[in-house]
Amino acid sequence: MQALAEPALPPLAVLGGDLLVTGRRRRWFALGRPFVGVLLFVLAVRFELWWATPTIVFLIFIAVVTGTHDVVHSAVGLGRRQTEWALFLLGAVLFESGHAYRCSHLQHHHVFPGPDDPEGDPARMTLWGAVRYGPVMLPVLWWWAFRRNASRPEQRGWLLLEALWPVVFAVLSTLAFRQTLALTLYLVLAVTGSWVYPLLTVYLPHHGYGPTPLTQTRTLRGWLIPHLFLELTYHLEHHLYPSVPSHQLPALSRRLEPLFREAGVQPIVVP
Repeated sequence: MQALAEPALPPLAVLGGDLLVTGRRRRWFALGRPFVGVLLFVLAVRFELWWATPTIVFLIFIAVVTGTHDVVHSAVGLGRRQTEWALFLLGAVLFESGHAYRCSHLQHHHVFPGPDDPEGDPARMTLWGAVRYGPVMLPVLWWWAFRRNASRPEQRGWLLLEALWPVVFAVLSTLAFRQTLALTLYLVLAVTGSWVYPLLTVYLPHHGYGPTPLTQTRTLRGWLIPHLFLELTYHLEHHLYPSVPSHQLPALSRRLEPLFREAGVQPIVVP
């Protein structure tokens, strides 16, 4: 028996142009959260609340991923130069390359599940393979982006600057080690925390993907986890309409509910 065709995706204009709106307050809130997190880390160290630092860094990760994600998709209303600096500064918080992420992530949206998609590779791995890939994923993405930008010296300049920053910070943390462990602790937590990217951001959302847009990833609903992860759990909605900013994904999801029911999409319900 021939499988039923998926229902056509409505244009975003039909779903509502308001979904693309990001006001100035929301913009600064989204871009400022990672730096508030860094301030909280400093305060935790100042008052010797060492037990709180891993949780704070975890929250910084979520804030950086969400903010960078929206900047990459031009979803928060930044100009060209503002976008370049936002990618650098947000990535610098976690010693990552915002420009490499933009290059690989836009490619991921363009070709997944096709070839030449280094960001999407963990979706084709086993669970253990995705875990083992953690320490090398970001260097692989950086090198892929650097080679891909061979004819764009400005982009290569940003990439080199972003590769240099972790080295500079590591030197500073070593020099300051006798005075404080804080810099080394932050560096270790940030670097090791990035090792979960292949598992959490690629394998879990995409593994077992199907051949059509509605089956290539998943959507998670709930009252706690989606808010904790700043709406990044609405991964299917994001892949269908990547220009919608993260804070509007719950509204987009509600408007897509009739289409999901018609297509037999089953959201995963979490706490």
